[in-house]
Amino acid sequence: MILEKFDDIYQRAAEQKGGEARLQALLCEVKSTQQLLDVPDHRWLAELTRKIFQSGFVWRIVNQKWDSFEQVFWGFEIEKLLMMPDELWEKKAQDPSIIRNWSKVATIKQNAQMIYQANLEGGFSRLLAEWDSGNITALWQYLKRNGKRLGGNTGAYTLRAVGKDTFLLTHDVEAYLRNHKLIDGGIQTQRSFTIAQQVFAEWQQQSGRPLSHISQIVTFSMG
Repeated sequence: MILEKFDDIYQRAAEQKGGEARLQALLCEVKSTQQLLDVPDHRWLAELTRKIFQSGFVWRIVNQKWDSFEQVFWGFEIEKLLMMPDELWEKKAQDPSIIRNWSKVATIKQNAQMIYQANLEGGFSRLLAEWDSGNITALWQYLKRNGKRLGGNTGAYTLRAVGKDTFLLTHDVEAYLRNHKLIDGGIQTQRSFTIAQQVFAEWQQQSGRPLSHISQIVTFSMG
């Protein structure tokens, strides 16, 4: 596998964004393991839910309504939600202050159950915080397997939003990998995940940068 040097990708991204200072200002926050350990369960559930509702929808509208989501679902407190009877879930799903989509509302309870179960086995925040970023695609698969509607990029986008170091297989990153003949199959296959993980590991070794920043820089280098 012949890779373009990351320095070349970085310089191209800097030129696209008007210089290194502007490029650096665009890079997201990556939290430390301790900072991630301090993220309470209800914030993980809230962000999982936000990303599920944003999937296939206008992000701006979801964000505009988010305060209402927080109020309707009690700040996403896990135990309160798991004690809620089915008829109350149905009532809340019809609340006009949120986006009324029953199949997505139903994921709140299912993903709360995932977090609750992980807490019985050592803690959800600990699981995510201490997961080796060198095998981050396995964490994506864990979320997809144990949660609801967390496949595709949804789980990975949630990790990025909260601050876990992860690359994303965005359209631009996928286009880069295909244009450089690094992948040729489906982007969500195990083979593509393995190749992408290897590519990003090599760039990380070259640059010393977090996977999140490498992913963003590759995206910015595409124009």
